[in-house]
Amino acid sequence: MKLANHNSRAVIVTGDNQGIDVAAASDGRFGPEIQDVYDQWDDFLAWAPEATGETVTIDPQQLGAVSPRPLQSMGVGLNYAEHVTESGFDTPEKLPPVFPKFQSSLTGPFTTVKLVADGRNDWEAELVIVIGREAHDIAEGTGWDYVAGVTVGQDLSERAIQLDGPAPQFGLGKSYPGYSPTGPWLVTPDELPNRDDLAISDKLDDEVVQDGRTSQMLFDVPSLVEKLSEILTLHPGDVIFSGTPSGVGFTREPPKLIQPGQVLETTIEGIGTIRQEFVG
Repeated sequence: MKLANHNSRAVIVTGDNQGIDVAAASDGRFGPEIQDVYDQWDDFLAWAPEATGETVTIDPQQLGAVSPRPLQSMGVGLNYAEHVTESGFDTPEKLPPVFPKFQSSLTGPFTTVKLVADGRNDWEAELVIVIGREAHDIAEGTGWDYVAGVTVGQDLSERAIQLDGPAPQFGLGKSYPGYSPTGPWLVTPDELPNRDDLAISDKLDDEVVQDGRTSQMLFDVPSLVEKLSEILTLHPGDVIFSGTPSGVGFTREPPKLIQPGQVLETTIEGIGTIRQEFVG
């Protein structure tokens, strides 16, 4: 199943730019907002296959974040070996670094992003996990059971505030307005060609700048959920940016950073593509 946040309403995607409004089809049992659906995820999953109703046309420009108001939104760093190497850090062994991506930075899939003036603005293509069931200290091997679905994300990063100074500011450097786009929709794991091995890439204008596979993660989706749950209580609708493959801009010689007027497209196999245009 694909679930969209269209014009602030939950919509089950049924085909190209077509869908069923969840609240209308369920006579108000679920929705109307997508955040409400996560709070009733198991009941919604049982109902959704039988959903019928008037078809609505999906306008891509009306698509919002797949989880616009999560209780917790976070990013995972250093989760692909080649990215660890290019960044000059040691490989995490027990737990990857985790940082907040503040809710005010979350946006939909097709956006115009105002770059930080005089900043070192960079890209990070990421598979984004959305939690569907409360999870705390869950058993090893059960992580996927707590995932509502996944989506495409960009962990846009302003490297100056992130890395300069007496201590890093990962959360702030990655949480400017519009720096956490997600979409175009949530895809449930059963819909994916192989939920543990998806192609992930992005291109800046016409240049492919990252090209990897989610099977290259040091900590895969279920292990991330399991390890985070050892410390946190994860709630329905929580968002986890799961890390980026190699190919970011600030580690290149010379560094290659996002400039006003450029366009970034990020694609994950079985999910879709998001697109950001940048202005100064």
